[in-house]
Amino acid sequence: MTELHAAILGILQGVGEFLPISSSAHLALAPYIFGWEYQGLAYDVMLHLGTLLAIAVYFAKDWLAIVKAGLTCPKESEGRLLWLLAAGSVPAAVLGLLLNHQAEHAFRDPRWIAANLLFFSGLIYWADNNPSQKKLIGDISLKDILVIGLAQSVALMPGASRAGMTIMAALFLGYARYDAARLSFLLATPVIFGAGLLEARKIAPADLTPAFATGLIAAFIAGMLSIKFMLSYLKNRNLKPFIVYRVMLGTFIFWKVWSDL
Repeated sequence: MTELHAAILGILQGVGEFLPISSSAHLALAPYIFGWEYQGLAYDVMLHLGTLLAIAVYFAKDWLAIVKAGLTCPKESEGRLLWLLAAGSVPAAVLGLLLNHQAEHAFRDPRWIAANLLFFSGLIYWADNNPSQKKLIGDISLKDILVIGLAQSVALMPGASRAGMTIMAALFLGYARYDAARLSFLLATPVIFGAGLLEARKIAPADLTPAFATGLIAAFIAGMLSIKFMLSYLKNRNLKPFIVYRVMLGTFIFWKVWSDL
């Protein structure tokens, strides 16, 4: 793994984690498309730690306010958000533990990824055209957060996209695009943190190379820029450009698999 490869993968992770295009799909497809060796689980974990750092830094003030309100006034609307986000993280945490092996192996088949890119593009398009997009984060309920949390667990399959599934679910529930994105990013924090802690123990001292650091830094910077872009973009725009990209990528992967036979 060269530092250039590490930087490219870091950028793919940082962009793909917060845009509805699936970071796990891009990390799995990059070695397949460019003929690189798979970087290994330890490297994937490091890239996720880079995006965890990005989301923790970007939303640091938000999380401080959410935790403070949750501990001091848990029955008020501001205080309930902490406990609702915790509840919404449970489905992905449980299914992540149960399906960890499949996520690392069976789900990484290029044909499976391409199918997910295309299938879930249709669902995202349907949700994006929901005419009732008026709810705000303050309207979140236990039912809504559990639905969004269940949708987040679907992203264990590369090609679905964690951001795509959570934003999609929130749009189906009637949330405005900007608030759907904020919910998606806030709900991502505990899940990425938990997954990072679970897998970080697999990192050996020999894995801590300059390429390792390069990928982490690239993922952090790309993640910060992607969060800022997505929140600004969705204030008055829709998800169609990302849907078009997903369809084009899925179609290309199917073509490449067929041509390689």
